[in-house]
Amino acid sequence: MMPHPVVVAVDGPAGSGKSSVSRAASRELGYAFLDTGAAYRALTWLALERGIDTRDPDAVVALLDDFPYDTEVTDAGTVVRVGEADVTHAIREPRVSAVVSDVARIPAVRIALNDAFRRLIRESRAPGIVVEGRDITTVVAPDAEVRILLTADEEVRIARRSAELAPGTAATAAQLRERDQRDSQVVDFMTAAPGVTTIDSTHLDFPGTVRAVVELVQETVHEQESAHAHDTTSQ
Repeated sequence: MMPHPVVVAVDGPAGSGKSSVSRAASRELGYAFLDTGAAYRALTWLALERGIDTRDPDAVVALLDDFPYDTEVTDAGTVVRVGEADVTHAIREPRVSAVVSDVARIPAVRIALNDAFRRLIRESRAPGIVVEGRDITTVVAPDAEVRILLTADEEVRIARRSAELAPGTAATAAQLRERDQRDSQVVDFMTAAPGVTTIDSTHLDFPGTVRAVVELVQETVHEQESAHAHDTTSQ
């Protein structure tokens, strides 16, 4: 057994399948799941609901003083709430996707939410936790036992995102490219940092991608457990 919960950090560009693949992998591994992007989307949703300009950093940061964000993993998936409102589906609406980068690129927001993510990781009581989102492998959990950059060719990511959100591939393509371009000004999510394993899902179907993640985690955990056992017996 590992001496502490296993942390699996999954990074990657929009439309790479980070959320769905990470959620499925966590379920198969019996680990907890943390969708960090949902927090940024939930804060964006709250700003829009309150009529706040997402390009106004001070106004967005002020929302953090009263941001009753909560998530719950159920058999049906992850439920996201802001206060009493179930925003699980609302945070995936195009109006949120179009401006979430405005919120995510605000330094004070990133610092506050990253601290919250680290606390949630520390407090997890599961044998492991899969954490996915932008800059997770380098900023939020750089010491994770398993760090993965999940990517795919742009055309494939556009097709997947279009099927996930709504018809209209041209509009989806423009939105995805714009979000990647804006987010790339804050974090580098297209290049694997040292120690990060790249999984390219361009030619993999969904089950194949999940299997690649699960097998990498299992292999890494087995290697580290063997090393830990060796160190223990050597003492």
